[in-house]
Amino acid sequence: MTAPTINGTRYPQPLEDLLSAARELDLPDGEVFPSRNRLMREFRIGAPKAGELLALLKTEPAAPPADTTEAATPDPAPAPAAPEPTPPVVPDPTPAPEITPPTPPAEASAVSRPDTPAPPAPVRSAVVWPVVLLALPAFVAIWSGWVGLGGLTGFGIVHPLPGIWDSFSINSAITLPIGVETYGAYALYVWLSGRVPERARRFAKWSALGSLAIGALGQVAYHLLEAAGVTSAPWWITTAVACLPVAVLGMGAALAHLVRTHD
Repeated sequence: MTAPTINGTRYPQPLEDLLSAARELDLPDGEVFPSRNRLMREFRIGAPKAGELLALLKTEPAAPPADTTEAATPDPAPAPAAPEPTPPVVPDPTPAPEITPPTPPAEASAVSRPDTPAPPAPVRSAVVWPVVLLALPAFVAIWSGWVGLGGLTGFGIVHPLPGIWDSFSINSAITLPIGVETYGAYALYVWLSGRVPERARRFAKWSALGSLAIGALGQVAYHLLEAAGVTSAPWWITTAVACLPVAVLGMGAALAHLVRTHD
């Protein structure tokens, strides 16, 4: 006795057999899967089983048709030939010598580029301690000359703090060397420093030269009067010497103002 076919009278029919038979159904153009009603009609099954069969058709990929021609199936690509085995490389037991690139000297870069300026050589500043030795004898001569000239022109012992410190006294003649010579040295420094505005530098130049000239004339006047045995200087010398403290104060204030002005 032969077994019944898929659409025979065998019941229940397994889904595995129905699935393969459903894949072989001829479908009209435009349809990918058969409808549930057709599955019920073709295989004489109920609606629930037809729904399960349709779900399996949609989830499992369809098997390729058995009657495909050889022309439609591309020939498999030939397998690549196995590469020939490469003989192992035997390392050379003698190590290669390390080649260290020569380091160019520091001066080579400067020599190879003529446009590179050479670093300036360090400049040593001149020593200034000999000025102290020069200033000591000049200080003694200038101080004594101005004080002596001040005594001949009316300068002398005064009490600057009467009623406050009656015993305190000072010789007003010392204001001459302190004022005239100190201002001359300061104006000379401002002139030669080159770090001040042009107006201040010009004023410092001429006032320094004038202060040094007045200092020299004062020394000459004192020594001439002292050599002549004069005990009281003439009125015109007394007038000039009496105006020196006021002139030094004015020139010092003007130079300090010009030094701080950058117009």
